Amino acid sequence: MADQSTLPFPWPGLALALGIGALGGALFWWLNVPLAWMLGAMTATGLAALLQVPVHLPNRLRNPFIVVMGAMLGTSFNGDMLGGLRDWLLPLAILVPYLLVAGGSAFLYLSRVAGLSRPTAFYSAMPGGLVDMILMGEKAGGDPTTISLMHAARIFLVVMLLPVLIQFVTGADLAGRSANWRPLADLGLIGAAWFAVSALVGARLGRLLHLPAPLLIGSMLVSAGLHASDITDFQVPSVILAGTQVILGAGIGCRFAGTSPARILKVLGHSLGATALLLCATILFGLALSHQTAIPFAEALLAYAPGGLAEMSLIAFTLGLEVPFVAALHIARIFLTVSGVTLLERAWRRR
Repeated sequence: MADQSTLPFPWPGLALALGIGALGGALFWWLNVPLAWMLGAMTATGLAALLQVPVHLPNRLRNPFIVVMGAMLGTSFNGDMLGGLRDWLLPLAILVPYLLVAGGSAFLYLSRVAGLSRPTAFYSAMPGGLVDMILMGEKAGGDPTTISLMHAARIFLVVMLLPVLIQFVTGADLAGRSANWRPLADLGLIGAAWFAVSALVGARLGRLLHLPAPLLIGSMLVSAGLHASDITDFQVPSVILAGTQVILGAGIGCRFAGTSPARILKVLGHSLGATALLLCATILFGLALSHQTAIPFAEALLAYAPGGLAEMSLIAFTLGLEVPFVAALHIARIFLTVSGVTLLERAWRRR
């Protein structure tokens, strides 16, 4: 396989992805859809991929926006949050049975109802660790392409359905919050400088410390430290927030590019059943957690949702919920999923 760094940059596919994604985001914003710019871009580029339009969004473009998003998420931190860390112990403890119930039910559905092979169904059902699941699934005899598409479809469906579910159940107005435009001029030169420090230093620090999702977590931690210590109070302008949402949404939609329409529809059909089971488990555990603690149901729902770390954190940020809590639960989910599957794989090989 050729080194990705030596391949020519896919300018035509990138231009199509950004153009189609921006148009989709603008349409959803005009229609007042929740989380309009991300959902619109994701839907538009996903449909383009289904219609065999050669959209493409490489990680080397997506990564800088992940860094920007981390710095943006860090603005929701404050010093008072540190005192509530002990309240996270119960949600973290409940995470283990949640993963067993959610992953187990999705595996049974994919293997017995969808008819996937056991290795393919198992690694497709795990709610987290995309790259690890693909590599381990292929090693165990599963189909890596199907596993990759199943995880892409899961994230696509969760990001599509969850904002609507939260708005329906809780009455929260995701669209209304995004309509509160923050001008670019409000950032100022000093704010822009601290924003750049958070992004650049954080990305470097995340890689040096080998953090999970280093670009996102590193920049978020640096920005959080600056805000919690009252060194700066910069807030990210709405145009940067909208652009980041378009990039994230288009990146999800472009994951289906190069796949035949029949296969995309088949995978989406299988994933719809598995994702429904995962979301049912999420709702049940979220209700139990909000009943036993003071954590709002929307916050618990986002914390357990089987979606991407960046996407779920962004929804929490848009809703004004506690981003550190949601991000911490997702980091723990990914760690527990990958480590648990690794231990199971070693046990199977010994047998």
